[in-house]
Amino acid sequence: MKKRIFSKEEKLKIIKEASENGIQATLDKYGIYKASYYSWKRKYDEMGEEGFQHGMTPAHLKRIRELEKENLMLKQLLAEKELEGKLKDELIKKKYALERRKNL
Repeated sequence: MKKRIFSKEEKLKIIKEASENGIQATLDKYGIYKASYYSWKRKYDEMGEEGFQHGMTPAHLKRIRELEKENLMLKQLLAEKELEGKLKDELIKKKYALERRKNL
């Protein structure tokens, strides 16, 4: 039997169909081993659709989410610093503009 690689969409379809029509009938229809089906189902139950990405475990997903939060915080800090710098520049320009007007 030739090894077949199923896409994420196909795996989701098979899991849904198995819950509706029965596991054994669906597995026979697609020629899938029970171990493969239950592995897919476990990944789907634990992590949702993200579980079908290659090599993703709950620990990997947790780390990715932590890094995404950290990245967002750093972006916000950078935006605040840039805004602060622009405001300081504007105040300095206004201050020197007022001093020039007084000197004239």
